[in-house]
Amino acid sequence: MNSLWIAAGASVLYLIAYNTYGRFLARKLFEVDHEAPCPSTTHHDGVDFVKTDRLVLFGHHFTSIAGTGPIVGPAIAIIWGWVPALIWILFGSILMGAVHDFGAIIISLRNQGRSIGDIAGTVISPRVRILFLLIIFFALWLVVAIFGVVIAAVFHLFPESVAPVWLQIPIAITLGWLVYKKKANPVLFGAIAVVLMYGTMLLGARFPITVPSILGLSPVGVWVVCLLIYAYIASTLPVQVLLQPRDYINAWQLLIAMVLLFAGVLIARPLMAAPALNIAPEGAPPILPLLFITVACGAISGFHSLVSSGTTSKQCDSEGSAQGIGYGGMLLEGLLAVFVLIACGAGIGLGLMKDGELLIGNAAFSQQYASWASAQGLGSKIGAFVTGATNMIESTGLPRPFILTLMGVFVASFAATTLDTATRIQRYIVSELATACKAPFLARRHPATFIAVGTALLLAFSSGAEGKGALLLWPLFGAMNQLLAGLAFLVISVWLAGNKKPILYTLIPMLFMIAVTAWAMDYNLRTFFAAGNWLLFSIGATVVVLEIWMIIEGAGVLLKHVLATKFRTANER
Repeated sequence: MNSLWIAAGASVLYLIAYNTYGRFLARKLFEVDHEAPCPSTTHHDGVDFVKTDRLVLFGHHFTSIAGTGPIVGPAIAIIWGWVPALIWILFGSILMGAVHDFGAIIISLRNQGRSIGDIAGTVISPRVRILFLLIIFFALWLVVAIFGVVIAAVFHLFPESVAPVWLQIPIAITLGWLVYKKKANPVLFGAIAVVLMYGTMLLGARFPITVPSILGLSPVGVWVVCLLIYAYIASTLPVQVLLQPRDYINAWQLLIAMVLLFAGVLIARPLMAAPALNIAPEGAPPILPLLFITVACGAISGFHSLVSSGTTSKQCDSEGSAQGIGYGGMLLEGLLAVFVLIACGAGIGLGLMKDGELLIGNAAFSQQYASWASAQGLGSKIGAFVTGATNMIESTGLPRPFILTLMGVFVASFAATTLDTATRIQRYIVSELATACKAPFLARRHPATFIAVGTALLLAFSSGAEGKGALLLWPLFGAMNQLLAGLAFLVISVWLAGNKKPILYTLIPMLFMIAVTAWAMDYNLRTFFAAGNWLLFSIGATVVVLEIWMIIEGAGVLLKHVLATKFRTANER
């Protein structure tokens, strides 16, 4: 099939969804009030609660939720065929992921900008608050440690990306100073900042940077330490100093990359070299339920609820911005996932070098995705996207070395955005846990951040000087992330029921996500048990117990609200 039809069809479908279902949710379900005061104003502190222009905030929100998720997930899910992956990306993002993100922002805006885990204590019970915060802490523990490894690996694979990613920091700080202190036009100076960043890419392409082993640490381990130190500093600075302007630059970078990808598809019009359906790839786990866990951020991700209720709600200028940022942001991420699918499924067919031989079409795809093991490594996932995207964009006339650098910076920049946003949110979670446990000292900014970064550092080096200890727990991450989505839907549904609003639009996605994650966790636990991997088995089993406990308590409260509503309706009649 011609990939142009896929790209065009997905774009049209997302536009229709935003202007129909998105508007319906805003008006009828969440009853968005454009005049309602937001936490960014009522709780303004100049550090975390800062009223922000909706375009700038969209940039922060989108780059934080995107990370490498919509790249890595589709890049491996395509091994089962591009049709099932595409269907799940399209309908998952429209009917589940976007509703999930939108709902998380709204309930946080209505609850003083608190995280969804903290809100669970109000709408369900104090016990559930502790349970949910512990689950979130564990998930973010993995995110911070793993994304440190991901960026370090990208730096190692693409040394040309190192200089542009680090030089983006002073550019972003200058942009923030100009916009907030000098009242400069964010669009104009944002464009100038992006031009400067692309200038650093030319510098990076000419002077790639590698690091040696230091004090027994591998090059990747050295980068992990540097990145976690950076995450500590970045996550404690006021959001307008670095977080917002850097994410705004990255949003521009994303839009430019997507335009280039679409131009590549339009000009090259590559045919899908991937099979439409491949039920049993060599060595792969079953497509069901693993497809729903693997695609993750491209369709729905529990991490998004943490961003929506963690940083986005604290900066939102109006409830009226929530649809564009929450629902629209997820649809744009779904579109990015579609482009990744095209790059891996069609772009790679334009040419893949293997042992000095140029492979094209099905032969190229079959070589890249020969087996589950060959597609599993981080380098293989990122490499498949970068190769396919470069092949397509090259048809626009841009030089291949520049495109490779651009794609490397694109991946590393987004991962870095997720890293320090996740660190900042983990600080919030530690603070909320410390408050719940009556330990106010640990709730302060720096002690909480020290715990967030310190625990990630311990996990990263738990397996040695490579700094890849978090990858030992990676098999749990996919199911954990989607479990968070199901539990977030539970909290949103209980909140809706408590406010006498219809819950069908969140209840069905909740039941689906809880069912598929339970199915996936069961598969994982049996696999861990059979392999004698007691660490993963014990952690996974503990999470399942916490999940069941929370679901039971949440379902009980939800049922009470539903029965109370029916009783009132019957009396009114």
